[in-house]
Amino acid sequence: MRIISGTARGRRLLSPAKHTGNLPGQILIRPTADRAREALFNIIGPLVEDAAVLDLFAGTGALGLEALSRQARLAVFVDQQHQAVELIQRNVALCGFSTRARVIRRDLTKGLSFLVPYALTVNSCSRGHCKESSSAGLGEVRPDPGFSLVFIDPPYGKGLGILVLAALITAGLLAPQALAVVEDAARETLPDAVGTMRLADQRRYGDTGFWLYRFCSPAVTAG
Repeated sequence: MRIISGTARGRRLLSPAKHTGNLPGQILIRPTADRAREALFNIIGPLVEDAAVLDLFAGTGALGLEALSRQARLAVFVDQQHQAVELIQRNVALCGFSTRARVIRRDLTKGLSFLVPYALTVNSCSRGHCKESSSAGLGEVRPDPGFSLVFIDPPYGKGLGILVLAALITAGLLAPQALAVVEDAARETLPDAVGTMRLADQRRYGDTGFWLYRFCSPAVTAG
């Protein structure tokens, strides 16, 4: 597993020793395949630069790290597993993105209120550095809050991606121009609308499916 393009191009990322968990309470860590990730970023490429990224069910952090490599302004990574959080932290350091990343261990099914300080402050960060503040966020509050690029990659086939996207919309955590990418098994059928977001594009690569949602109506297409 490696970074496909950008400032960290070719950097090999650490991945879990096993992609499946067999112990009680252990959850699957399933990195998005390089080929599928490359295809996705070929579609969303123009939207990545200077984006405020939220990578949920982040696993190894490969999606958010790819965005940072392609000049996203910052990324917040969230996963509930200790192993995943450690992997992300190490991969962030390997890529040299520590000043532009935050890694959080939380169970996303138990609420998203912890993300509010980050959503309020993401746009006060420059591409090179996020100013520290006394709050839990990334800097001073700005009038244009919200994440502009969101990756949601939960365990396949459980409907979690749509539930979390709906919660993000309800909580007002997304910027008006936001693009939300929900990953699930290619065989799944996801809705054409989630709250006030509409399905703008859908792609399948092998066993992996991507559903791209936006508040605005124009479809996201490859350049």
